[in-house]
Amino acid sequence: MLRVAVVGSGPSGCYTAQSLVQLDPGVRVDVLDRLPCPYGLVRYGVAPDHEKIKSLQGSLRTVLEHERVRFLGGVRVGGPGGLPVERLRELYHAVVYCVGAAADRRLGIPGEELPGSWSATEFVSWYSAHPDAADAGFVRGVRSAVVIGVGNVAVDVTRMLVRGPGELRPTDMPQGALDALAASGITEVHMTGRRGPSQARFTTKELRELGDLPGTRVTVEQSELDLDPACADPSALPAVQRRNVEALRGWAAAGSRPAARRIRLRFFLRPVELLADGGRVGAVRFERTVPDGRGGVAGTGRFEDVAAQLVLRSVGYRGVPLEGLPFDPASGTVPHRDGRVLRDGVESPGEYVAGWIKRGPTGVIGTNRPCAKQTAAALLAEAPALVGREVPEDALPALRAAGLEPVPWAGWLAIERAEAELGARLGRGVVKLADWEALMKVARSAAPA
Repeated sequence: MLRVAVVGSGPSGCYTAQSLVQLDPGVRVDVLDRLPCPYGLVRYGVAPDHEKIKSLQGSLRTVLEHERVRFLGGVRVGGPGGLPVERLRELYHAVVYCVGAAADRRLGIPGEELPGSWSATEFVSWYSAHPDAADAGFVRGVRSAVVIGVGNVAVDVTRMLVRGPGELRPTDMPQGALDALAASGITEVHMTGRRGPSQARFTTKELRELGDLPGTRVTVEQSELDLDPACADPSALPAVQRRNVEALRGWAAAGSRPAARRIRLRFFLRPVELLADGGRVGAVRFERTVPDGRGGVAGTGRFEDVAAQLVLRSVGYRGVPLEGLPFDPASGTVPHRDGRVLRDGVESPGEYVAGWIKRGPTGVIGTNRPCAKQTAAALLAEAPALVGREVPEDALPALRAAGLEPVPWAGWLAIERAEAELGARLGRGVVKLADWEALMKVARSAAPA
């Protein structure tokens, strides 16, 4: 029987496991995750008010409850205290790494390290209850915020900054984050892009949600739309960009009206420096840009300072090296051929990748399906050679011998129950547990794997 380890229980890991068990009735899959909770970015990266997307957990759950799939949480692979890649490889006929792109791209400008300057991912992790996230006082004392980036993550964090407590209370947001956001004095959020409206990466559904927020007005400057030639006649644009431009033009035409909170969508602004005020961020200095006629922008030498006590950069993700695996720093991915890991340009038998660590941080959740299927097909094509190598009947004793105590599926179910009970005590729905100690205490209360 072919025994496969999949490292990572997010969408790419679950879709890989699903493809393997669907394509080969003789394969068994262990899905390993360093967290005691499954689902990856579906649990820890989707905004808590986006219930439809979060409902994807149901389809991922079906995979992890398959009779030939086993979830083993709390298992770190590589790095300090983790199981070495080489040792994991000895325990399974094949290993598929689905470890995503955990790092944020940086702006590379002066002042980026000032207190009050964060990546959007750090902020998302906090309000999504990721156990690695710290309560860093993100919104304490903040009146105005700048979000740098014009993709869907930028839209998410902008929306979370201005949502009222009554709108957030029904979500699974941890109580500490809910309380902090409810007490926030933020009245203005600037979401900025260095290029034009027709080149923004957000999708129209997410963009339009900003206009439906109670007590909040969205403003767009007509002068910035006028700089983008495609905004005058968007008919030639792809459908998503055309609808985006139509929504932005509508807000620009509506003008500015009084509101308790305001979202300002700004374009053709390139951040060049974060300015300090009292030892923390006080403003962002932008250079005005214009289209360069080649799809990019050129600086104008004119600058604008936007006051902000909180700056969130949302300019993309990047893969990080996993000790023991080859890594291409230029692309932030593991070198591969159709999912087969390449070591010094040569395919490494039994080692595979899927998801963002394979192709880079591109696409939506569903993009991981065909990506995973390609990798699974490559693995199964080599199965006759892979099963010739002797591996343990069950890797669990070896994992325990290495000092690991995997969290079984029953441990995750115990966490689910505890989160439902916590929500009931607080008069809410499900409320996430937000720290390692609480998660592991509950998980250990369940039957061992």
